[in-house]
Amino acid sequence: MALVERILLQMSNVSKPQLKFLLILFSSVFALRGRMNFRNLSRYSELSEQTYLRNFRKSFDFTMFNRMVINETIPTMNQKIGAADCSYIPKSGKESYGIDYFFSGQASRCLRGQEISLLSVIDVDYNMAYPLSVQQTPTSLEIGKGDESRLDFYLRQVALNQSHLQSLGVEEIAFDGYYAKTRFINGTEALGFGVISKLRRDANLRYLYTGPQKAGPGAKKKYDGKVYFDDLSRWDLAGELDKGVWLYSAILNSPHFKRNIKVVYVLDNRKPDKQRYALLFATNLMLEAMEIYRFYKARFQIEFVFRDAKQFTGLTDSQARKKEALHFHFNASLSALNVLRHQDRQSSDNQANVCSIASWKAKYFNEHLLDRFISYLDLDPILIKNHPRFNQIRSYGMISTKNC
Repeated sequence: MALVERILLQMSNVSKPQLKFLLILFSSVFALRGRMNFRNLSRYSELSEQTYLRNFRKSFDFTMFNRMVINETIPTMNQKIGAADCSYIPKSGKESYGIDYFFSGQASRCLRGQEISLLSVIDVDYNMAYPLSVQQTPTSLEIGKGDESRLDFYLRQVALNQSHLQSLGVEEIAFDGYYAKTRFINGTEALGFGVISKLRRDANLRYLYTGPQKAGPGAKKKYDGKVYFDDLSRWDLAGELDKGVWLYSAILNSPHFKRNIKVVYVLDNRKPDKQRYALLFATNLMLEAMEIYRFYKARFQIEFVFRDAKQFTGLTDSQARKKEALHFHFNASLSALNVLRHQDRQSSDNQANVCSIASWKAKYFNEHLLDRFISYLDLDPILIKNHPRFNQIRSYGMISTKNC
């Protein structure tokens, strides 16, 4: 909690009552068992349900808070990229803000509920994602009609966080194939970020013509035929990822995007009778093929953010219905996860490892329970906490005690 207090004290727009509330909120989220709603939070602190409800309706700059946490977590020399993705939030009722039909990856279809759009910063060297900004996706009626779509909303989120991303040293942003649309790519490029994403397997691409040009008037020849993916003779071999998995690359023209892109062909030849391939691309033509593959692979770390937030910090447990309270809840859940990931990294000597949020939750719950025993039974805290077996009790039920 020292990190949370230090960062809050540096934020000039945080009042003393709000600072006190946020410290209690984060410590309660870390320790609680069960759902992260107002009633359950009140069971793990001295604050009432109404106090939580009232404070959840107040504004707080979670993006600035997350940026400062990320600044203290990721070393300056480490390679960083941005990543964005959406997640379906189950929610019933008629009065909650943002209820609409959104795609659920788990169900592989659109379901009625809510959706959040998350923009994260990924430490590629450490292979870990850290949430920066989360916004709730508005309904189709609220976004607008005509040409405006949800992709425009996602692009506005990138624009709102442009300065934060640039201050963290992010130059490339990785998206999944859904975001590979001309207007979205052009908008992201206009903000100063390169785009890394995935193409359809049947993408329409053209080779660039590099031979001699005919003398005389007329337009010069630009293209040299359509790309067929069963012929890799004109592609550059970039290397072997694994036994039977190869990378090929080429700078090609996309008629759909109306631009040249760097395309990486990932060929899985481990089963010669059943070859598979995927097409990755980057708008930055100077990136190496291995970098594009590495960056796009690191994008998947954002999925572990959603998983951990839903399982351990109550992302889907909101009791609120108002827009402001829902925004506060989603951000509080992901910011709490950021703090736990920071603590895990600080205790692991900055070596890449699997972060066990379940172990940190167990540790905080045990500490919370021990403090209650000490307080209610009027015990000597110095005597108990200096006992040789105190750490064994504190680590009771933890999956891994290596870092905690």
